[in-house]
Amino acid sequence: MKFSDHPRSIKTAQSADWALSRGVSSWTTAQIAELLAVPVSQVPQRMSAAKSRGEWITPARGLWVPVAPEFRGWGGPPATEFISDLMNHFGISYYIGWLAAASVYGAAHHASQTTHMATSRLVRDRQIGRAQLFFHVRTRVTEIPTVEKMARSGPYLISTPEITALDIASDIAISGGLDNAATVIVDLTDESSLNDQALSSCAPLYSDAAVRRVGWIIEHFTEQRVDVLADYVAHLTSAPSRLHPSLPLAGRIDERWQICINTSVGIE
Repeated sequence: MKFSDHPRSIKTAQSADWALSRGVSSWTTAQIAELLAVPVSQVPQRMSAAKSRGEWITPARGLWVPVAPEFRGWGGPPATEFISDLMNHFGISYYIGWLAAASVYGAAHHASQTTHMATSRLVRDRQIGRAQLFFHVRTRVTEIPTVEKMARSGPYLISTPEITALDIASDIAISGGLDNAATVIVDLTDESSLNDQALSSCAPLYSDAAVRRVGWIIEHFTEQRVDVLADYVAHLTSAPSRLHPSLPLAGRIDERWQICINTSVGIE
């Protein structure tokens, strides 16, 4: 629908349902002002009641998102319903990753309202209703492979299964600890058949430790071999990495993966 197709004026109590019925995923403050036929300065006051009823959210200054009736009691829709509009509003590149991406692939055991995203520049973390959003700057985010998924409001980007595994192995702390990270990587292998060549191609974007952890976990807890990734690791010149990044470098060294097994790993 073209914005010019809307009526010259509409009541705030009708605005969210009117927008949703026409496939509108978000509007700027200027567009809301035109919709209501009021000055821009009056929009916050005019929309205050509708916002308090949960009909609209403002995930960023100047951006208004209509909320479907089933999500109004939550204080807002799931992050996937507005994240692309939010990132476009900021004018930055992004992808949803880590456990949030893993859950899309069926590899997370517990549904979470926490969404971690990689972004091309700094964005302030925020909570929108039940959705907690955390942003992590990745200077090469535009080089990282992504997959387009569809929400009711439109498409959004998540990391590929291979990038998801590497992100989880890279950031154990935000992935629920080593045991949970390993469990999710195993599930990703089972659900998505992590591609050996794709893992190897993406490996230079990550630390040696993350690459080694992924390879070791896949080969020790699944029946899949990742020989191309192992060949990549064999050519690394850095010292052996820690399996658990926060524990001392103590324990046997796995020669194939050049990783110090400094703790045991429990798969759920």
